[in-house]
Amino acid sequence: MADCGRTRPADPDAADSRTPSPLTGKKRAQQSPGPRPRYQTSAPGHCFKRVTLTKPTFCHSCSDFIWGLIGFLCEVCNFMCHEKCLKTLRSVCSCMTPSLVRVPVAHCFGPAGQKKRFCCVCRKQTEGNTALRCEVCELHVHADCAVFSCADCRSCHQDATLDLDTFHHHWREGNLASAARCEVCRRSCGSSDVLAGMRCEWCGITSHAACFLSVAPDCAVGRLRCMLLHPACVRLHSRNFSKMHCYRITESCSHDMDNSDDVDPSVPVCKDGQPAAAEAAGKQSLKVFDGDDAVKRGHFRLVSILRATRNEEVVEAALRAFYLPDEPQDFELQELGGQERLHSDDILNRNGGPDNKSALRDGAADAWMLRAKPHDSQLLRVHTAWPQSGVASVSVSVSKNSTVASVLKEVLIQLGRQEADPSSFSLVEVYMGSKQVQRQTLTDQEKLLEKLQEIRKVSLRQMNQTRFYITENRKRVVQVSLLIGGLPPLLTREEYTQLIQEHLTIKSHLVTISHFYGSQGAVALQISCFSEAERIYMLAKDTAVNNKPLTSLVIPEITHNKLGKDVSPLLVFVNPKSGGLKGRELLYSFRKLLNPHQVFDISNGGPLAGLHTFREVPRFRVLVCGGDGTVGWVLSVLEAVRHKLVCPEPPIGIVPLGTGNDLARILRWGAGYSGEDPHHILVSLDEADEVQMDRWTILLDAQDLSEDGKDNGFLEPPKIVQMNNYFGLGIDAELSLDFHQAREDEPDKFTSRFHNKGVYVKVGLQKISHTRSLHKELQLQVDTHSVPLPNIEGLIFLNIPSWGSGADLWGSEVDGRHGKPRIDDGLLEVVGVTGVVHMGQVQSGLRSGIRIAQGNYIRLTVSKPIPVQVDGEPWIQPPGHIIISAAGPKVRMLRKSKQKQKKASVGQRDGRSESPSSRDGGN
Repeated sequence: MADCGRTRPADPDAADSRTPSPLTGKKRAQQSPGPRPRYQTSAPGHCFKRVTLTKPTFCHSCSDFIWGLIGFLCEVCNFMCHEKCLKTLRSVCSCMTPSLVRVPVAHCFGPAGQKKRFCCVCRKQTEGNTALRCEVCELHVHADCAVFSCADCRSCHQDATLDLDTFHHHWREGNLASAARCEVCRRSCGSSDVLAGMRCEWCGITSHAACFLSVAPDCAVGRLRCMLLHPACVRLHSRNFSKMHCYRITESCSHDMDNSDDVDPSVPVCKDGQPAAAEAAGKQSLKVFDGDDAVKRGHFRLVSILRATRNEEVVEAALRAFYLPDEPQDFELQELGGQERLHSDDILNRNGGPDNKSALRDGAADAWMLRAKPHDSQLLRVHTAWPQSGVASVSVSVSKNSTVASVLKEVLIQLGRQEADPSSFSLVEVYMGSKQVQRQTLTDQEKLLEKLQEIRKVSLRQMNQTRFYITENRKRVVQVSLLIGGLPPLLTREEYTQLIQEHLTIKSHLVTISHFYGSQGAVALQISCFSEAERIYMLAKDTAVNNKPLTSLVIPEITHNKLGKDVSPLLVFVNPKSGGLKGRELLYSFRKLLNPHQVFDISNGGPLAGLHTFREVPRFRVLVCGGDGTVGWVLSVLEAVRHKLVCPEPPIGIVPLGTGNDLARILRWGAGYSGEDPHHILVSLDEADEVQMDRWTILLDAQDLSEDGKDNGFLEPPKIVQMNNYFGLGIDAELSLDFHQAREDEPDKFTSRFHNKGVYVKVGLQKISHTRSLHKELQLQVDTHSVPLPNIEGLIFLNIPSWGSGADLWGSEVDGRHGKPRIDDGLLEVVGVTGVVHMGQVQSGLRSGIRIAQGNYIRLTVSKPIPVQVDGEPWIQPPGHIIISAAGPKVRMLRKSKQKQKKASVGQRDGRSESPSSRDGGN
């Protein structure tokens, strides 16, 4: 089981007690030199042997180079170290990882990037498309090693099952930044050559494996404490919802981990499936199954052994292949088919005869079942599910007559709670699978020994990842929140209730609409039954209303009264489709650096999911990672739902991932994201200055205008849009429209800013001889004054002093007629351009635009259909009236401080301050 250690003999002669094989002495001397000595260490689970080094090797404990030809290698997890490090070794073997879990939390596996990483199970380098990584923590594994990892991910919320009253460091071994320093001895502890060093996945402190136990257990979260959503402040009743659902992570990983355990990374394996090659080397390959479930699925491990190998050594090799820390004398191998047990004969005598040598040469490996020997009694470790007990677990002996009720009574006695009624407690079986944690409450009369034997018969690996908890029976109030989007907008609560009832057939006594957002076409459901919540969640994903598919998201509850007075949690929106693959990598990095419950993929449910989650938080900040269009999307949704937020005006920062990024430029966040350390971005955001910015409402009233300018009727209903950066008509919008159409036709090609700008130049060259005489089609009125237009091809209204990827269209010349533009002056700058050549000159800094006016109320009359664009979103606007006016209160934005900007640029030149997340800043 997961909590049972394996003791290795220190004396090499101790292994001589194994059952000998009745081979001739001559043959034994030639092929089996006898058992190798094992070496003891203070770290449990390891099975070290002395090896001769044939290539440069580094120690996994101290990360130093191993000088000489002798090293010590663990046959289970491939841990390599100096002889001197054996005495101070603290890194436990991979087979013992389940016993170290405090709160079982499943991982969220996705495809890994291409950077060099090391597998946390077999400690070898991951490479190729078969590598996986957890989207929430620093776990990196091979696809075929993932099933041997356990549920030891970060606990990011309280779920009312195994909540702890203390918050400790969550240590993860290896894959540290090269500049990492030990918190204890201040020496370098990072390594790019081996899996070495420890790092807390909350506060980010690093340490040597031999030093981390000297660090105080309580975690203070670190530098990002003031913006991190503490797990103690988040509640989520998830039960059978996977962590992918809880964190709203799109399941982009196509790897089937259950089909990838036919390769053994810890012992010699015939990876090419050619047993004949192993036979030529004097070895034989065995197919070993660990239970009935493995046989049913066809999942086995190939174990390569010498032909003259003792039976107990074969069993031990099979245990190592499945990362099981148990003693080999408690197990046996049974041949599949006849279920014949392997006794004193060695593998060579049973399978090396003339009858089956030809079968081996044909590529057939022998199939064996690894079984636990039956026992009349055994020790069972039972963990406590409440943190106040002071005792993590107790061990009880179970026999054939032991029931759950009798074991509960004995456990309560050992915990000093003899007066407690055993019927008020339950025994819960918890399977700590790497992808999902499964819980099952056992009945009082269930025989525990039979239960353990049943689990072992199904899968020995499953038994190693299973533990038992004693829990107090309490009536828990179930409250699951789902946000259903994609509904028709602007309906009443009653209409939404009827629509949900019609399409999702909800049970009204279990489901209520707690919030509805008519402008967004979304409702929040409060559900008091797990099974009903799971049914609605899955059904909504397969339902469409008016040919529009619904979206369904699990929403956590933030207990805002537990937030510290100096804490202003950060709400992060990331557009993974922006900036090529940089958006996805930023999403991954921010989930690791912060609580994944505060990081939202904006392509999965839009900004409303995050704003609804933070609706009761009294103060928070927002970070938008995307282009100007993504920023505008967040601002528009915030404007629509601000009356339902306790903090209606949160300050907003930007990470530029788009093509133009004009708003990010004037707020000093840069022209575009180029791989900066995400940790440094968060620190800069924490130290940013708050500024005000105007927003504008544009009313587009399309009407059929006659030649004399009179209205003859409506062409389409009036449309209202919000503007943050600029509004353009004519040649500027026409180029943007052509670019937009080209991107819609071939979206896969528009994955980099360089390519996007190249297409923009190509579109501009095609319009270089274009003439429209825009001044004849428009009538402009600024602040009740009619303004005559010069001979221009484009008219642009500026809210910020950056246009077209950083160009200064207004210009810096001092003008007595107009004031200096600011983003909070309540004025729009009206500028004209004469054509594509003029726009190119503005982009090059050779000229500026034609200044026309400044004002806070604009009215345009358009006599012909014309291309228009708002913040880079273009369309063809029919003739009619266009009115631009101020849109309510100003928006609070975060501007990077100049001092921080200088420090960051110096740090980049010097290559300093590499944080753990910087290793994942790229693909």
